[in-house]
Amino acid sequence: IYTYNLHKTVYVLFLLFQILGAVILGFGIWILADKTSFIAVLQMSSPSLKTGAYILIGVGALTMMMGFLGCLGAVNEIRCLLGLYFTCLLIILLTQIAAALVIYFQKETLKAELSNIVVDLIENYDPSDEDRRNLQDAWDYVQTQIPCCGWTGAKEWENNEILRNKSNAEYPCSCSNRSKDLEEGRGFCNLEDPVNGTATYADWPVHEQGCMDGVEQWMKDNLGIILGVCTGVAVIELLGMILSISLCKNIHSEDYTKVPKS
Repeated sequence: IYTYNLHKTVYVLFLLFQILGAVILGFGIWILADKTSFIAVLQMSSPSLKTGAYILIGVGALTMMMGFLGCLGAVNEIRCLLGLYFTCLLIILLTQIAAALVIYFQKETLKAELSNIVVDLIENYDPSDEDRRNLQDAWDYVQTQIPCCGWTGAKEWENNEILRNKSNAEYPCSCSNRSKDLEEGRGFCNLEDPVNGTATYADWPVHEQGCMDGVEQWMKDNLGIILGVCTGVAVIELLGMILSISLCKNIHSEDYTKVPKS
């Protein structure tokens, strides 16, 4: 009965790992494929996020493969497959812990890198540049959805070369607080009554809040969900390691009971 219940539990856990692997794999693919959110701005500008997405895809695929091997080992009571399953789970868990520690201790560096990416994007924003259109459309989407303007505020848009050459008589449509400008959603809109043909960001009908505050608030609002998911993944991995070792010991003990006594 003990063996049956243990096998049944392990099968359920291995099924969970197949689902878990698929979720991680799908999340990595989503990061690479997303073109209309803040994630798109990061992954098209920062090689580190792109690398992280490929790592997620690799971890997801490995988790699914290990789930299959673990299930195969449990069905056929093959100790080496269960041992391999345990080792791979241990490596994945340690990798996740290391990644979490790096993110935690490097958060100020990551924040500075993110700021540099966005400021550079704003300064070089050009609606006619087709090579950077996906990146620029993603940033327009962010400013429209939060809503916000610039990274720390609308003043950063004054450093845009095109707007500077036009004496700031235009402004980014995605920053606007007027619905008719948001229908355009991208590029620059004309300021209706610039004084002497010149203006400053204070004359633009745009949102005052910078996107940095909005992004940080989003992260705070979703931090509980992120931590909950990460904790759940770690617990499932620990259970998989414990049960695989238990099954290995059970197989080992049963082998000894089958030896005929003299």
